[in-house]
Amino acid sequence: MSVPNPAWANPHAAQTPTHLPGRAPPSVPAAPSPHIGGVATAVSAAGPPGTQMHGAPGSGSIPGAGAPVPDSYFTESRKGEVNELRNLLRNFSVERDQRRKREIIKKVIAYMTLGIDVSRLFSEMMLAIETRDLVIKKMVYLFLCNYATGNPELAQMCTNTLQKDCGNDDPMVRGLALRSLCSLRLPQMVEYIHEPLRRSLTDSHAYVRKTAVMGTLKMYYLDQESFERANFVDTLYDMLRDPDASVVSNCILVLNEIMAGGDNGGMAINRAIMLHLLNRIHEFSDFGVLAVLELVPRYIPANAEEGYQIMNLLDPVLRTNNAGAFVATVRAFLSLAESIGGDDTEGMRRQVVGRIRAPLVTLVAGSPPEQVHCLLRHVDSLVELCPGIFDDEYRQFYVRYTEPSHIKYLKIAILPKLANPDNAPDIVAELGEYAADADAQMGRIAIRSMCRIAVRDVGGEGSVPSIARRLVDLLDLDVSHVASEAASVLVDVLRKHPDMMTLIAPPLPRAVKYVTEPKGKAALIHLLGECGEVVPEAPYSLERLIDRYDDLGDACVKIALLESTMKLLFKRAPEIQRMLGRLLAKATEDVSNQDLHDRALLYYRLLRSSADPRTVEKIVMTSHTLQGDALFSEDDNKEVREELMKEFDSLSVIYGAKSDIFIAKEFQVRFVRMPAEHPLESAAPVVVPGVNAVADQMQEANLLDDTPVPTTNGSAAAAPAPAPASDGVMDLLGFDDPAPVSTPAAPPASFELDPSGSLSGEEYQAKWGAVADSDATAIVIPL
Repeated sequence: MSVPNPAWANPHAAQTPTHLPGRAPPSVPAAPSPHIGGVATAVSAAGPPGTQMHGAPGSGSIPGAGAPVPDSYFTESRKGEVNELRNLLRNFSVERDQRRKREIIKKVIAYMTLGIDVSRLFSEMMLAIETRDLVIKKMVYLFLCNYATGNPELAQMCTNTLQKDCGNDDPMVRGLALRSLCSLRLPQMVEYIHEPLRRSLTDSHAYVRKTAVMGTLKMYYLDQESFERANFVDTLYDMLRDPDASVVSNCILVLNEIMAGGDNGGMAINRAIMLHLLNRIHEFSDFGVLAVLELVPRYIPANAEEGYQIMNLLDPVLRTNNAGAFVATVRAFLSLAESIGGDDTEGMRRQVVGRIRAPLVTLVAGSPPEQVHCLLRHVDSLVELCPGIFDDEYRQFYVRYTEPSHIKYLKIAILPKLANPDNAPDIVAELGEYAADADAQMGRIAIRSMCRIAVRDVGGEGSVPSIARRLVDLLDLDVSHVASEAASVLVDVLRKHPDMMTLIAPPLPRAVKYVTEPKGKAALIHLLGECGEVVPEAPYSLERLIDRYDDLGDACVKIALLESTMKLLFKRAPEIQRMLGRLLAKATEDVSNQDLHDRALLYYRLLRSSADPRTVEKIVMTSHTLQGDALFSEDDNKEVREELMKEFDSLSVIYGAKSDIFIAKEFQVRFVRMPAEHPLESAAPVVVPGVNAVADQMQEANLLDDTPVPTTNGSAAAAPAPAPASDGVMDLLGFDDPAPVSTPAAPPASFELDPSGSLSGEEYQAKWGAVADSDATAIVIPL
């Protein structure tokens, strides 16, 4: 009994092509594919004329083959979604139906997003750009920018359309066309980009202007010579006075990136620029605020009064819920404190950290986990910079059950740095709860944090014995990692506080039997050597380990056993002498670890060659106790901390390493503070902008003085320039030298007002109209 092969079992069976809804499948051409003409001839000879080849059994099959060959097999080059989309885009009815055309182009973009190569549709998509539908234009622009590099000749053909759209009445179309034109990234397109780009920089709509600003950056990377010839840098500096804040923020970003490799490490700034931007900081979005705040640490205030003025302008930013803007403001405050602090820089820093403490803790409590981690890293740096400021907020750093593990670890590491005699008992009790947590890493960090409080001796009277007792109790806890970590930190406690020996020593012989981790066992053996004179069982505990020398395994345990046995030799020689000989014999023959082998040989040769045992004792019994306020080398990182504070609000704080370690040299940006000189004398007052600032300017400012004065809308007053003052041109960079001007006539020494004088409206208008324009004084107030 024969069973017909299913369609999926036949490699030549007809497959139903996928077609878009509403579109009939393409017709099959009469002529077969030229690449398979031999097969076509064989098929045509196999059956009589008029045989239908639709895959029916026995029809259109090759002689000797078991399966039919459908005629769709010969249209291989016409199958597939991409070719179907091409046919649809060429269809006249689709061209008239904008909604259907939009759906087809959406499918093209979807394929492109999924990584399917639809570059074969470049010609059809380029023809679709001629439309008034904004959605279609956006999708076509996206397609052209994505595939322009692979089709540079075809991309040039759409240049006229893009240039035409750059002059469209709709500002959205103008901006999209300019962005697409600049995003083609083809060298031959530079000549076509230049003029639309320059025209768009002065466009009446802010969206077009800010798109043009970003377009200048693309042109800079496309052709730097053309960019420099067009003098776009000066244009961007002029646009810092743009009334739209988004345009200004884009200018700052572009100037910083273009000039990052220069001597200034970014855009050049001076007093006029800084005051202009800071007075407008409330207008910027969060993105723009960050761009402005990054400039403040690079600015050197003219005097202390100006530094305080900048702090007052930045103070409202501390109320933001944007973590990036907040941390950038903190960095700006610390930089200003360093500039104006003088001899009391440390006091200024403490005032700054005290000011930002409450909002920073609030931000930590209400931010997402990712932001909390970054904020806690910066809190850690601030706690080390100004100890004691955050001590009252220690409860905010208690671990919450729902927090991710990395945040828990960081909070527990910060807690010992907040300890003082008042809160140390609460912190130690909290850390004791964390020590036995199911999370092994969290328990280890909690135990190390308790040790840090004891080593730094910041908990007040009685805190060290209390912590030592807690750690000794943890040795008997039936949790391997807890007992091991407790033994490791007890070594540090004993080094810092030798008087704790009698408290630490009793449980050591018992604990060394049960601790299995190599690090913890090595620490217990070390403690037995240090406390040998007060632990009667110390030699016998070591002897059992010596007898099982080959089973110890880890080299750190063997080295600790060798050192402790040598120390006990000078404390309890009669009990140690013979077992030491057996240990040296085994260790000198052990070649599994070079350090162990060399130490054993050193001790053996010292004992054999030295005539005076006191010489060997002096070498072996060297004290490792820390005296006074000395810290362990791993905790004494003052120099590293100072370097990291210079890179505050960067990845250096997150990684705990300087930027030159993880950023290649060619990508590093210099940090240069400026300006080196100010237009003001060191004692000159700074005008503080207020409600009546414009009136104050008109009364107090000298139009020929080169001191720029901030206005109520954040603009700076005009600096002296070769042009007349009435031109309203402000030299933000201060590059132009003041033109020689004639000295105005001195005002009258005094004058008096007639209180009884009166003037009607008609008389006033008549007298005002009689004044010639040449006698009037024009004052331009930039808005």
